[in-house]
Amino acid sequence: MLPARTEVTAMPTDSSPDTAVDAPLSFDDLAASRRRWIEQVLRPWCLQAALKHLRQADLEWLDIAGRADANASLWTWAWDRFPELTHEGLPGVNETHRVSVQLRDGRLVEGFPDSRRSRRGMLVLVQQQTDGGLTDLGPFSIDDIASVRRCDGPVLNDDRDH
Repeated sequence: MLPARTEVTAMPTDSSPDTAVDAPLSFDDLAASRRRWIEQVLRPWCLQAALKHLRQADLEWLDIAGRADANASLWTWAWDRFPELTHEGLPGVNETHRVSVQLRDGRLVEGFPDSRRSRRGMLVLVQQQTDGGLTDLGPFSIDDIASVRRCDGPVLNDDRDH
């Protein structure tokens, strides 16, 4: 019986020394290796990467992550740095709770995240006015957000689509 992994030596080139790679032998090992890479490297990178780098990754996402939808992975993982903006197992930002967003320039804004319009690292909030009307706030760059906290309060009365 073969071992689960074997050492593979890459063919040397003029510009690189001999390198040893611990390659998985079975498909199950390969799939497990990819899952580990996603959880230990890719997702943590998304949590801390600057907007500029996230947008570069977005352009190459098919090559980096395979067929994974960038909104469901790259951008959701990036927003996970602010847990109040995401919901476990759902892509994009969570619209169900009013949030208070502290911006790095000192401004504090409150509203409901608009998942449909919060794209590619730019957060859009919807704020309900006393007369029942809605006002958009933002977009705010993920790089400009210092912190997010969930606010208690009434739900948004959203009649925009009716």
